[in-house]
Amino acid sequence: MNSKNTICLWYDGTALEAATFYAATFPDSKVNAVHRAPGDYPAGKQGDVLTVEFTVMGIPCLGLNGGSAFKHTEAFSFQVATDDQAETDRLWNAIVDNGGQESACGWCKDRWGLSWQITPRVLSEAISDPDPAAAKRAFTAMMEMTKIDIARIEAARRG
Repeated sequence: MNSKNTICLWYDGTALEAATFYAATFPDSKVNAVHRAPGDYPAGKQGDVLTVEFTVMGIPCLGLNGGSAFKHTEAFSFQVATDDQAETDRLWNAIVDNGGQESACGWCKDRWGLSWQITPRVLSEAISDPDPAAAKRAFTAMMEMTKIDIARIEAARRG
């Protein structure tokens, strides 16, 4: 690892599977290295995949196969800024259709329990509109959505 700061994500034996999925799904993502345990450890045996170095959209990550002691929560998420509905749909569907789960307001979880915010740039701009009424309309529309619908956000913003 060359980065001074790396996100470490805990998995229950599935770090390589998750990293491979992220590399295939998100741009500027790849699996960089796979490290096997030099000896037995509480969650595995010598030779098992212990850690996986990977990059998600340019962000260095380390997947640690630490066992079942800790689970992912919504307290940590990747927020992905999308440029259009096609990109929003592609990423959302890739996560949800691969054993993931929909949530509210552009949030979803992948099959490993990691949370993702698939957030169109249009949404971020709309809810920070200098016109408080336009921002509120867009925010109210977002609160009723699972996957973000850009056309509905733009319509709400316009009034």
